[in-house]
Parts: sequence; C-alpha cells; structure tokens
Amino acid sequence: MNKPPLILYLAAPRGFCAGVDRAIKIVEMALTKWGAPVYVRHEIVHNKFVVDDLREKGAVFVEELSECPDDRPVIFSAHGVPKSVPNAAQARNMVYVDATCPLVSKVHIEAQRHADAGLQMIMIGHEGHPETVGTMGQLPDGEVLLVETPNDVAHVVVRDEAKLAYVTQTTLSIDDTADIVAALQARFPAIVGPHKEDICYATTNRQEAVKAMAPKCDAMLVVGAPNSSNSKRLVEVGSRAGCAYAQLVQRADDIDWRALDGITSIGITAGASAPEVLINEVIDAFKARYAVTEKMVETAVENVEFKVPRVLRESA
Repeated sequence: MNKPPLILYLAAPRGFCAGVDRAIKIVEMALTKWGAPVYVRHEIVHNKFVVDDLREKGAVFVEELSECPDDRPVIFSAHGVPKSVPNAAQARNMVYVDATCPLVSKVHIEAQRHADAGLQMIMIGHEGHPETVGTMGQLPDGEVLLVETPNDVAHVVVRDEAKLAYVTQTTLSIDDTADIVAALQARFPAIVGPHKEDICYATTNRQEAVKAMAPKCDAMLVVGAPNSSNSKRLVEVGSRAGCAYAQLVQRADDIDWRALDGITSIGITAGASAPEVLINEVIDAFKARYAVTEKMVETAVENVEFKVPRVLRESA
C-alpha cells in the first residue's frame, strides 16, 4: 500500500534553549558531585519526559523548600524563585544551587533597580506561573502589580502614576505583550520600560519560525508540555499566523490522526523545554504513515550558551 505524500516543515530554531540546557546540566552535575538524592524545588523545566529522566537519575522534585532535608543539596528551577526561598535555605545552612535562567535573573535585577529608584512595578505575566511568582517575589508585597490583558490595565490601582515601571514574563507572545504595553503607555505615559525587551531571544526566535512556517501548512504540531507557557504561546502564534489546525502534543502518542486526515503538509516545532528525542519521535510517527518530504524553515541561528554556577565547576 502506497503511503500518501506529506510535506513536513520543520521549524528552526525549536526545542531546548540555552537556559533549559543549563538547568538540566545543573541537576546532572549536582548528582555527579554530591550523589543522589539531590532535591529540586519545582519542576526544573516544564517537561514531563525531562523531569522523569532526572528523577530516575536520583533527583527528587518537591514544590516547597520545607519538603527538603537540611543535609542534601537543593536546586531552584529555571523559572526563578521569590527572594524568600534562598533566604530560607541560607537560614537552614543548606547547600543550594540556583538554576534560574540568566534571562529571568535579568528581569529580577531590573525589577530591583526600578524599586531602588522609587518606582512601583507592573508585571505583564500569567498569574500563578512559577516565573511570575518568582519575579513578583523579588520585592515586598504590593510593590509588583500583575496584569494579564489590556483590560487589566484599565483597572489596575497604582500608588503614583508618575512613578511606574513595567517588566514582562520572558515566555509570552510578543504580539500579546505589545497590546498590553500599548495599553500601559496610553494610561500611564510616564511608565518606564525595560532597556531591552524582556521576552527572551529563544521565545522570540521560536515564535518567528512558527510565523514563517504556519501559512505553508495545513496543520501544525507543537511538541511541549501543557504547563509550558512558551509552548502554549507557539500554538496561539501558529493559529494567528494562518494555520487552520494547531495543536500541542507532549509526544507521538498524543497525535490525533483523525483530525489530520487529508492533510498534505504539516509543520512541526517544539517549546524551549522539549528535548529533540520527542521531536524525532513525532517525525518518525509521520514517516510511518506518510511518504514524507522534509523541509526546514529556518529564521535564526542560535549559538547562546550559559555557564553553570561556579560551585558545580569546582571539584568536590
């Protein structure tokens, strides 16, 4: 039986970013240096496959520092943590390693700098997301106000309209953020923005590749976890850019083949915390059913690398 032909567009860049790569390496190096178990506060990155793999190697994932013993190392996730967390670890004399993505740390430093200048912060982000919780937790309660939509901007109550600054969650959609920033600037003309866009290079690059790929495709799949903000944004960006069917899948088993019946082209990309092995699994699933012609849609080349903390580079 002849397989139907299918053009498979593969977005580049896709998958792991430098911050995720560094965070996973930190857990692996901590296990090598100190042995198992090593505790990790919150999922190191939002991907079940990655978390399960590290768990098998001896990482223990917990939600709160209170679940960790004093005598074992603890790692803080790539999304960042409120200041109260390292303070509590220090108070207990714990060994801890901060795996916060350097681009998230940049936003934390920005928030502190604005606060030191007497400005109240407005954060554009998703309520309850670990990165938002971590960034808002850099300053005392009430110093960072959260907005999620342009409509929220109309109702936010500030201390002084002349003394405001804003930061954003790094994994948002550029287009959504632009609407919210415009609303902030319209209501608060004096508001101070970041020197450089807070949305990280990897989020931007993956969204640009999807925008270039989406109009070519009958359907698009984003490999990523349902709790991954940047992966969910890629689905939204694909739909807006003209792809009639855009879906998030964790791995090949999640593909809804009936929904894809009759397609002649598909685009595949992956969120920043999805490993290449899962992307290849999805590609192989299509090759099993179709006569696939692969085409790359490359919009940027990434060569960013972040160093791991010094404590892991030093011998025990």
